[in-house]
Amino acid sequence: MSYRTALSEVLTSVVGPVAEATAVQGRFPRGTVTALGRAGLLGLTVSTEFGGGGGGLPEAVDVVARTARVCAATAAVLQSHYTAVAVIEAYGGPWTRGEIAAGRHLASLALAESESESEVEAQVEGHGPSAETQLLVPRSAATRSGEVVALRARKQRVVAAGEADLYVWSSRPLTAPDGLTLWAVPAHAPDLFVPARAGAAGPRGSATSTVFADPVLVPAEAMLGADGGGLDIVLRTVLPWLLELRAAAGTRRPPALDLGSARRPAGSLAAS
Repeated sequence: MSYRTALSEVLTSVVGPVAEATAVQGRFPRGTVTALGRAGLLGLTVSTEFGGGGGGLPEAVDVVARTARVCAATAAVLQSHYTAVAVIEAYGGPWTRGEIAAGRHLASLALAESESESEVEAQVEGHGPSAETQLLVPRSAATRSGEVVALRARKQRVVAAGEADLYVWSSRPLTAPDGLTLWAVPAHAPDLFVPARAGAAGPRGSATSTVFADPVLVPAEAMLGADGGGLDIVLRTVLPWLLELRAAAGTRRPPALDLGSARRPAGSLAAS
């Protein structure tokens, strides 16, 4: 069965019947995600070597565009999932890739940050840095002790917060002088906290909210790519996928990125 046929069946039999309730009640479409996993659509962009569909960005764009016509919340979840999977496909371990391919893991992005509620409000009103610019300059700390890394952060606008199985997480580098570092953080890790009341961002039902880590402990091998190398991953993989998938869903594109500012060390940003 082709992925288009599988998607049509899921949209007709599962997504469509609950789309209105998802939007009105703001309830995360867990049954929809389960059905997408069983149909092979969560693993669509995972290599066939690990049991996935072997697709890429064009297939993901197609799925998100068709899903967005039926349920905005599910489309938002898929946007974040497919973008996170693109990173995991390139840098993640075989077990994680196999779980995603089998439809048992929903991934999401935990990259955007803000230090204060007023800053969040400024972004919403269009006066602060765009969400995408924030992806390039994390404030969160990472501290290594032996083979364990402690991550401290407050991540904003996380889609499927408290519902995903895995977050692609960013922090300042452990030892590299600049850039950022990415991590695969399991959602069941102790000391991850999601507020009971979801944030206002994102379509209703997408469980877009804040995720706190104070701290969350992960093994050092959870690093995705090299220490400090996450900036290139975000620029070359995360943003291209995220922007294409947002466009497919009909989501308004954000303001252009100030990449010059993003590449400066955090200290120079604070001083400017």
